[in-house]
Amino acid sequence: MTAPDFASLTVGDVVAERTVLLQRDELVRYAGASGDFNPIHYRDDVAQSVGLPGVLAHGMLTMGIANTPVAEWLGTAGWIQDTQARFTRPVPVDARSGAEVGVTATIGAIDADARSARIDVTVLFDGQRVLGKAQVRVAFA
Repeated sequence: MTAPDFASLTVGDVVAERTVLLQRDELVRYAGASGDFNPIHYRDDVAQSVGLPGVLAHGMLTMGIANTPVAEWLGTAGWIQDTQARFTRPVPVDARSGAEVGVTATIGAIDADARSARIDVTVLFDGQRVLGKAQVRVAFA
């Protein structure tokens, strides 16, 4: 992938798209890496006992899925200055079929003086947004 050129950025351009199929084993690995062993992320009975539909993906894992395509698009052309999102809807991960999460990253704003851009990220599960106001601010060298 070729590193983006700041001068060629245009508001509204889609810079990255990806579909990720999350499986339960990935939740277990993420729990080990993050230290978040809340059983709602690996036990249906516990998740359902607190009113959830079943095992849910970790919120920060979902945010990482949102940010990864932006980081890969940016490559060595710059760095991520900031990232933010509101968790608006959980991502249930079915034991058999998993959960398909779609990510689209679009240039939302450009600051020519600061050589930076705001990337608006849409993250969908089952046709619905799971992150609100998901944004990544990137700076270019």
